[in-house]
Amino acid sequence: MFLVRLLPFAPLLLLAACASTPPTSVALSDDADCPVALQRGQTLIVSLASNPTTGYRWTLREVSTDQLKSLGPEVFSSPKSDMIGGDGMSTWRFQAAEAGSGRLYLTYQQPWEPDAEPAGLFDCRIEVQ
Repeated sequence: MFLVRLLPFAPLLLLAACASTPPTSVALSDDADCPVALQRGQTLIVSLASNPTTGYRWTLREVSTDQLKSLGPEVFSSPKSDMIGGDGMSTWRFQAAEAGSGRLYLTYQQPWEPDAEPAGLFDCRIEVQ
């Protein structure tokens, strides 16, 4: 009898449960608002502007592997696919693993000049809950 009375409220209960579910992925770019809080299992997608034909590359300098598991190598894509040597986006994907605090730190520089000042930095504190 008690369950029959709750039946009209079932859609509201289901909707409330869905509303509290975090998104499956979080996207960051070079203007990211860090630190970033993630739930275990969420995917972190980092996309940074780049142009490999200039010799500059984004390099992972530090990634807290306990908190972030790599889901593959960097992927470069260009919105102007017909333009040779054009700029585009370098993208990495990670999955939030163990709870804790970590760091994701990348530099944008020419690999043959490791002591030169990087042309770009991406430094973000990651909190996995």
